[in-house]
Amino acid sequence: MKKIVGMWTAILFVVWGLVGCSLDSGTSTNSTEKKEEGDVKIGLSISTLNNPFFVTLKEGAEKAAKEANVSLTVVDAQNDPAKQTSDIEDLIQQGVDIILINPTDSSAVTSAIESANEANIPVITVDRSADGGDVVAHIASDNVAGGKMAGEFMIETLKDGGNIVELEGIPGSSAARERGEGFHQVIDKASNIKVVAKQAADFDRAKGLSVMENILQSHKDVKAVFAHNDEMALGALEALEAHGMKDVIVVGFDATDDAVKAVQEGKMAATIAQKPELIGENAVKTALKVVKGETVEKFIPVPLELVK
Repeated sequence: MKKIVGMWTAILFVVWGLVGCSLDSGTSTNSTEKKEEGDVKIGLSISTLNNPFFVTLKEGAEKAAKEANVSLTVVDAQNDPAKQTSDIEDLIQQGVDIILINPTDSSAVTSAIESANEANIPVITVDRSADGGDVVAHIASDNVAGGKMAGEFMIETLKDGGNIVELEGIPGSSAARERGEGFHQVIDKASNIKVVAKQAADFDRAKGLSVMENILQSHKDVKAVFAHNDEMALGALEALEAHGMKDVIVVGFDATDDAVKAVQEGKMAATIAQKPELIGENAVKTALKVVKGETVEKFIPVPLELVK
């Protein structure tokens, strides 16, 4: 009988030891302490790869990841907040060490960031900020300053004033809010300029075209258009050309290749140049610093310039 009791005691000790080891390993799954650079796994959730700007941002991140010899997993939310939440949950399950997020919707992404927080996975936002959750750093151009830059250019160019149209980005995105805020801080002070129509076209070229066509049905006397990104600006340009309105000043935002070409050809008046490749590169470099336990700035700005 004593032999049987002793045997069961030994078995219990072995089982307890295995359970203890299992629990210990579980708590360290997402630990980024003492990580070798080559072992680091970075997740990148992009709002949409249907926009050339974000394709360039992704390429900048991939370039930096390759140079650092780290793993980078990129997922495309396709401008769907629900898909982005699901994508981020998948990255968490894959056990990435840090997640870079370019939010489709700054508010809707909060729950996904909080899930990463609970899993002890650091989060960095890129280009667009988040309204909630714990974010260690935000890497972007100063969208408010860019909006002001566009407003100042428009006032300078429209010396005799006139009616203007504003095409807004995705409602709820920080980029749309901030670019519009900066623009209105300047343009609302001009007594001879009036925003006669302001409507969302979701940062999309096709929507920019259709929204602009609808606006032109009731507003024929338009002197200028400010679009929160180049895709909408190029869509608006198509609508204006279809109506034979070639003298309307069109200002975009991002300085994509198509927009810069349109400026050079005299079709668009200007675009605010961001540097998406640099945003992507800085995001990965900052992520590596965070993984190594280094302190990083809460906001890491990327410079802007006016292309005209």
